[in-house]
Amino acid sequence: MILRLLMIFLALACPALAEEEVVAGLSQNRVAITANFDGSEILIFGAVKRESPPPGTGPLQVVITVAGPSQPIVVRRKEKRFGIWINTDAVEVDSAPSFYAVATSGPMNEVLKDIEDLRYKISIPRAIRSVGAPMNIADSAAFTDALIRIRSKKGLYQLDANTVNVAEETLFDTSIALPANLTEGSYTARIFLTRSGSVVAAHERTIDVQKVGLERWLFNLAHETPLAYAILTLVIAISAGWGASAIFKYLRS
Repeated sequence: MILRLLMIFLALACPALAEEEVVAGLSQNRVAITANFDGSEILIFGAVKRESPPPGTGPLQVVITVAGPSQPIVVRRKEKRFGIWINTDAVEVDSAPSFYAVATSGPMNEVLKDIEDLRYKISIPRAIRSVGAPMNIADSAAFTDALIRIRSKKGLYQLDANTVNVAEETLFDTSIALPANLTEGSYTARIFLTRSGSVVAAHERTIDVQKVGLERWLFNLAHETPLAYAILTLVIAISAGWGASAIFKYLRS
């Protein structure tokens, strides 16, 4: 009796081993932003590790997300008054990723349940955190929708359904396009395995995005010694103006 109670206690105290685990890799875990950087592409690939045959709880689906650094942002609404466009209402979004891409092996509503999306914050709207809005604004959700729409047009928010290739419920791969207007920082790639819309395993990797060379030097100069950066900018502007004027006078003579 005591032995049986001990076995039950150990079973409850020790979490069960996952039936499926993710083993993943990246084509690159570091992206260098140079003066002529025009975007990049990251290949995310991997396999499913399991100790027994696949469970019969629906076909294996894969969802992959890549998120850039999150930061608060103020979204403003413009209205045309007296013939001109002016800012009227404003809502501060508490946290929004500077870049966010979602790739799935099937339609989003089929590979992921809403309750799982709420738990893991996988879809683009779930990845944005907006706690509240001023009392005079009744449609605060419209500001989040506007932020998603604007950043989607810039290639910063992406939803690519049916772009993750899954072979024999074991191997998977996809590619994520990184635009030229990336924010520097630490990016997080997450891989989710789902069956019947429920997450059965998850894995996380980090991608380091940094400015290098001239871009890094100018960034450091602007943030560490802004006075020197302002003087340098002024000197360059004056020199460019003087040079253009000299060339124009030479061509006219």
